[in-house]
Amino acid sequence: MMRITVDIEDSKIRAIQKWTNQRKKSPALAQALGEHIEQREREEFLAQIKEGKSDYQSTNDKVEALAHEQP
Repeated sequence: MMRITVDIEDSKIRAIQKWTNQRKKSPALAQALGEHIEQREREEFLAQIKEGKSDYQSTNDKVEALAHEQP
């Protein structure tokens, strides 16, 4: 784990706390960042599948379902 200092607008922190249901700032930011990373990894994986750059075997319907899956 790494401790850092960043400047983030108060309104953005409040929005993140609301979306994550976290009262404290650090857990809210950590959860939001983790969810964002998972979403980006999912998008990159699906792009590789669609471009044929993966040996993952699935139907188009299953790939589309993954694309719409919520974290």
